[in-house]
Amino acid sequence: MFERPRSGETAILVQVDIAGLAEPGERDEFIELARSAGATIARVIDVRRHSPDPKYFIGTGKADEIAEAVIAEGAELVIFSRVLSPSQERNLEAKFKARVLDRTGLILDIFAQRARSHEGKLQVELAQLNHLSTRLVRGWTHLERQKGGIGLRGPGETQLETDRRLLGDRIKQILRRLDKVRRQRQQGRQARMKAELPSVALVGYTNAGKSTLFNRLSQAGVYAADQLFATLDPTLRRLELDAANAVVLADTVGFVRELPHELVAAFHATLQETREADLLLHVIDASNPEHDRTETDVDQVLAEVGASEVPMLRIFNKIDCIEAAPRIDRDAEGRPVRAWVSAQTGAGIDELLTALKEYFMPDVVHGWVHLPASAGRLRARLFGLGAVLDERVDDCGGSELEVRLPRRRYDAWLSETADPEALRLRPL
Repeated sequence: MFERPRSGETAILVQVDIAGLAEPGERDEFIELARSAGATIARVIDVRRHSPDPKYFIGTGKADEIAEAVIAEGAELVIFSRVLSPSQERNLEAKFKARVLDRTGLILDIFAQRARSHEGKLQVELAQLNHLSTRLVRGWTHLERQKGGIGLRGPGETQLETDRRLLGDRIKQILRRLDKVRRQRQQGRQARMKAELPSVALVGYTNAGKSTLFNRLSQAGVYAADQLFATLDPTLRRLELDAANAVVLADTVGFVRELPHELVAAFHATLQETREADLLLHVIDASNPEHDRTETDVDQVLAEVGASEVPMLRIFNKIDCIEAAPRIDRDAEGRPVRAWVSAQTGAGIDELLTALKEYFMPDVVHGWVHLPASAGRLRARLFGLGAVLDERVDDCGGSELEVRLPRRRYDAWLSETADPEALRLRPL
């Protein structure tokens, strides 16, 4: 009876191409995913089939070849580039006498390693449990011998049902905790809406340089590395565009082709930051010859989480790798649609900030206002908002203030005062 190894990182990778539909760069990305998970790659075996085999997903001949490679390389793990059914995983493990992991399990393992916050760990655990719930039978092969014979019927099924019940209870517990996190996040969003700070979310394919750009813009010091899913937990920082403009900048999890549905569902609360953002910055690796394909993959995930209608500015990063000059591309109406930058060197960052100012500038009012000496509290409020650009004191102790602030804040300010006409802005 085969007992699944509990550890081991030496892996055989199986890259499967079905009907010749493998996309360029898919093999390299699969290898990079395995390395990001910490696997020691002993060999990569390529398989081409017209259609998946119901029993092994691959053919019997290739299964024999991989089984021989497992013995020759002393591998404890075989990783497939495609999603396997539970029965296929079970059959392959019995064939190879080694653990078998498919693409979904591999990505889930990487996310489990990267999660640092309480929310991130809950989301990853929920995704793992949902994935495991269809594969419980693999963990109880040692009970199969108890299924038959007089006096031996029942315990195997009883153990499985007990395990399923415990698993279901844990999933319900995590969902309750995530619902609490969702309410807390909603309170944070309401506080930002009350402060009328626009939200800008960084999205993009994994390893496109989102965290490096986030650090360059906000000086946040978020961990960034040249590996897939280097950061997982979302981070929020206030970004001052100028004296009167500020936004909340959000760094979100990177996407990848065929992102497992378990992860999309589990990270529903985190991805809500993208749905409710005022602007998305889609970070694209300009040095990647397949960046058109990665753009499409990200757009598909954004549509899946309901963020396809959010306005977007595409950021082509890593221009230092292709020796391109920083610039801003505009549409027919002169609005910024693409920015070419290098988050690593800082090239084009000033142009990007200018584009962000332009995007939010239509909601800004600018002019002079007179405040009497008795309006000291209002004067202090304007200074506290960073809206005062210049001040002149008159002979009566009043103030002439040059202010620039978001129009929504200014309109709310007028609605709160008893004499709105006295606070009307005079043009410069």
